[in-house]
Amino acid sequence: MSVYVIAEAGVNHNGDRDMAFKLVDAAAHAGADAVKFQTFKAEHLVTMKAAKAPYQQLTTDTEETQFNMLRRLELDHGIHHELLAYCNEIGIEFLSTAFDQYSLKFLANDLGLEKLKIPSGEITNGPLLLDYSETGCELIVSTGMATLGEIEEALGVIAFGFLQRDGQTKEPSRIAFREAFCSKNGQQQLKNKVTLLHCTTEYPAPPGDINLRAMVTLRNVFGLNVGYSDHSEGDTVASAAAALGATIIEKHFTLDRSLPGPDHKASLEPDGLKIMVETIRTVEHIMGDGVKAPRPTEFDNRAVIRKSIVAACDIATGELFTKSNIAIMRPASGKNPMDYWDLLDCRSPRDYLAGEVIS
Repeated sequence: MSVYVIAEAGVNHNGDRDMAFKLVDAAAHAGADAVKFQTFKAEHLVTMKAAKAPYQQLTTDTEETQFNMLRRLELDHGIHHELLAYCNEIGIEFLSTAFDQYSLKFLANDLGLEKLKIPSGEITNGPLLLDYSETGCELIVSTGMATLGEIEEALGVIAFGFLQRDGQTKEPSRIAFREAFCSKNGQQQLKNKVTLLHCTTEYPAPPGDINLRAMVTLRNVFGLNVGYSDHSEGDTVASAAAALGATIIEKHFTLDRSLPGPDHKASLEPDGLKIMVETIRTVEHIMGDGVKAPRPTEFDNRAVIRKSIVAACDIATGELFTKSNIAIMRPASGKNPMDYWDLLDCRSPRDYLAGEVIS
């Protein structure tokens, strides 16, 4: 399975339509499979007085509220339609993350997206998780800041929503979510439609807090496809995630890391994004199929580098093979050295010259 690379434009358009289109172009040029934005209405997402995250305080006006910052970073619905049409035209998938029910309905119903990303901050937002699952879309679930227990509970809500679409008629509750998660049909629905992304929710994420093995833990615990939402600097971690079996890798990118805004400094610039995608494709290629067997390029070398049983001196017909008259030497065109002990004390069927391989 090829790694599905999401170029996360997020809010790095700074609310500017032209910049959003340039981000799409940059993602497509880099070879990403999808470009992803964020869809929200500030009034549905955050209270008027909510504080910014520490990393946002460092990268934006400290006097500005989170509400006002988000208000500046909204993209109106008309621009979404334009971006979707443009992505279809140039051959890159358009994705977005909804942070509220209003925006989710827009993405699923108006834009008709078939794949949606649930952000880490909504992993405990049961009502929104249920709305996401009831769209029937394929879901990419980011797990930053979450415990295994919180992830399991979230998957229970999602499984419940999938089963509701299949005709189950139960009232939502924690018990019903648990039952849905534990049911055979619920598990199958999750396997068919959900990918979990490991994530460290810090911008940029310090290397010591990446804990990339947790991605493998998610796969082992939940039996689902897994991937990595990368907030680290550079492309090293994304490449390592590909080597560990990530099926999706998401990476923030920007046109210019020096631009004002909350996420630019933790993002790759276009050239870096292109290099990351190329590196991921190389990692995919070198990982192979996992079957341990000689590769076609090894065949010629095998005959030269391996050894066979040879005559250590002239051997006459009928003479016994002994430790004194046979040796193990290159090339490998004669009898396998593993037959050495079986050959001892057997009579030679013909004359051999010193150095001649025993056939």
